[in-house]
Amino acid sequence: MIDRPRLSLLDRARTRAGEAESEALRGTVTRAVQAERLGYDRFWVAEHHGVPGVAGAAPAVLLAVIAGATTRIRIGSAGVMLPHHQPLVVAEQFATLSAFAPGRLDLGLGRSPGFTAPVRRALRQTDGDFPADLTELRGFLSGTAEIALHPQPQGPLPLYVLATGTGLRVAAELGLPVIVGGPLLGVGGDPEPGLAALADYRRAFRPSPQQAVPWVAVSLDVLIADTAQEAADLLLPEAWAMAQARTTGVFPPLEPVPTIRAATRTARQQQYLEQTAAAAIAGTPTTVERDLAVLLDRTGAAELVASSSTFDRAALSASDTALAALFGRAAVARADHRPVPA
Repeated sequence: MIDRPRLSLLDRARTRAGEAESEALRGTVTRAVQAERLGYDRFWVAEHHGVPGVAGAAPAVLLAVIAGATTRIRIGSAGVMLPHHQPLVVAEQFATLSAFAPGRLDLGLGRSPGFTAPVRRALRQTDGDFPADLTELRGFLSGTAEIALHPQPQGPLPLYVLATGTGLRVAAELGLPVIVGGPLLGVGGDPEPGLAALADYRRAFRPSPQQAVPWVAVSLDVLIADTAQEAADLLLPEAWAMAQARTTGVFPPLEPVPTIRAATRTARQQQYLEQTAAAAIAGTPTTVERDLAVLLDRTGAAELVASSSTFDRAALSASDTALAALFGRAAVARADHRPVPA
């Protein structure tokens, strides 16, 4: 059993072929309710714009619905893309949300550009100054800015940085916790560059009122099934969407496994499929437990953020249940209806 780090889910409200986009949003809320019942520590939602395969465009709105459907689990954004917004507006949105989820709201922030040039133009995106925007946002939330925030946040509203190399440096300078994923984790590849970047973050970290010591969460796809082949099938819809995005420029809704297997794919698409699979942890409970233990020990992570998605909602629910069991959360949830400490 893995019982040291916190456990959370990241749901992007992935759309599915043949399904109304509204169903993706309802599915996210349903998944959050189940995550609370299973004893997950946190449930994150993301921000994407103009992406056919993602309905999660407005984190603050979606979190408001989730706040009304849950009572204990921490909820947050992973993340709000700060270059798309004015810091004051983000502060106002999340201070408002805190009235409906006092003491259990987290604000994760990223700096990724829009998916396409038309989206970036529509968002009026400029190069901006991410560290300055973060500092300004923190000033509004802490009450140190020249403008008093209304409404006032109900309790602390922790900030997190979705970190690449640059994001890690910014987070270290500002004394903020980080959520890292992708190549930085070195899953299925060379872990040394990512480990060096995390070491630099920890070495350069400056304590802040929010965070006295460096803090790292790791995010990746984690899928569990009864057999290795079933787990590989669960991973296939997301991997195929990524392969199409990288070769056609369109990130599509998730498709059923039989449809994907029947599709003609190019050599480049096959390569991307294999790369996505290698960057995930998928398998039976025994193999996933082993691989996660290695990753968490290697990175020193304090939280696992499982960003999994697949076409089959029932299979995804079963995978979430199995992951909670690996961390001992399902047993905790059955025995004690209070929240697992954040």
